[in-house]
Amino acid sequence: MALTGLQIFKLLPKTNCRECGFATCMAFAMALAAGKVSLDACPHASDDARATLGAAAEPPVRLVAVGQGEYAVELGGEVVLFRHEKTFYHPTALAIEVRDDLPEAELKERLSRIQTLSFERVGITMRVNLVAVRHAHSDPAFFIKTVELVQAHSPLPIALVTQDPAVIRAALAIAGSRRPLLWGATETNWQEMTALAKEYGCPLVVAAGDLAGLASLTEQVTSSGHKDIVLHVPAAGAGDALRTATAIRRMAIKKRFRPFGFPILASFGDGRDAYLVALAAATCIAKYASLVVLDTVDPAVVLPLLTLRQDIYTDPQKPIQVQATCYSIGNPGPNAPVLVTTNFSLTYFSVVNEIEASRVGTYLVTVDTDGTSVLTAWASGKFGPEQIAEAMERTGVGEKVKHRQVVIPGYVAMLSGRLEELSGWNVRVGPREAAALPGFLRSYVTN
Repeated sequence: MALTGLQIFKLLPKTNCRECGFATCMAFAMALAAGKVSLDACPHASDDARATLGAAAEPPVRLVAVGQGEYAVELGGEVVLFRHEKTFYHPTALAIEVRDDLPEAELKERLSRIQTLSFERVGITMRVNLVAVRHAHSDPAFFIKTVELVQAHSPLPIALVTQDPAVIRAALAIAGSRRPLLWGATETNWQEMTALAKEYGCPLVVAAGDLAGLASLTEQVTSSGHKDIVLHVPAAGAGDALRTATAIRRMAIKKRFRPFGFPILASFGDGRDAYLVALAAATCIAKYASLVVLDTVDPAVVLPLLTLRQDIYTDPQKPIQVQATCYSIGNPGPNAPVLVTTNFSLTYFSVVNEIEASRVGTYLVTVDTDGTSVLTAWASGKFGPEQIAEAMERTGVGEKVKHRQVVIPGYVAMLSGRLEELSGWNVRVGPREAAALPGFLRSYVTN
């Protein structure tokens, strides 16, 4: 059972040293009880205290890693129910299923399409995260061959979907080094599956028909010494999935019920309507799946889900921003216009889209404003004459053009005089809204 803040406080050194980032040991104890910090933040905790507080120091939802290297995926690790309480850090992973009973040509085509499910939005690359290989053929050799093909044609982590420990062992002989997700521990095979997960250091999906069975099974697996677990309760649709996931997350966070303190897996497909699958998957991305498995490679389904995930897991306190530099848009020459704006992604892409629509080659200098918009940055002192002049000098835009004329956004026309003094450039005031840029640029003439 989780310890209270007062119980934790009694085990702390009570020095109020503030090295943990909190003003008092009591404040740190309350944060530790809430699962918002780690005991490692206290440099003076004794070994006995660390042993006693081990359970309290763990996050209510365990962080589980799948795969290795660049494409490794982290599942779980969350400590709250709602984003306004604390930022969500580990986005829901999306997996695409492939079956071992597919013809080889169709399988390769599906893997190729999975690789194309990568999109760029506001300067951020979005993509699917795993390939789930399902054992559907009567001959296990087809599953092994499929795993080999997936390894050869995709760098993404793999989920091995079968309840047969012998088939899992054969697949691990091939893919074990990539730390795949073993999907198939049930009430009948959990001992063999857990032994394989421990031997190869792989995370394990624990599945049961109801929540009571799931709690009992996770307790058995963890008592055997394996804690990298992902929970799966089959759901008939979005409603069932939502109720199940919400119950698990609330029990884990509010009640600190350890058997449910693991990431949740939701799986949809089986020939159902693709758009109903998308709706169910979107529901689970919002609440509270850490991994969603789909059986479609249709971009019309996958892209909206990736976009929803990005919107949910973008930190509202850290605006999305682009690199602060000088961008060449179109084919600008020595007489091309020079525009300046902020590095807020929404502002940048709005301006770039209108410049491209004008078909006028342009240099665009973005000022580092910590990802804030023009007026917000100006009001906070991040988009003033000094910052603009420094950005123009740093990016070397003056070496790219023969003229000395720069265009600033119409909303900050008041900066023109001081900017001319600091930079030595003539300043022209552009339109207030990006939508007016095409007409402005077509009539633009440098002096």
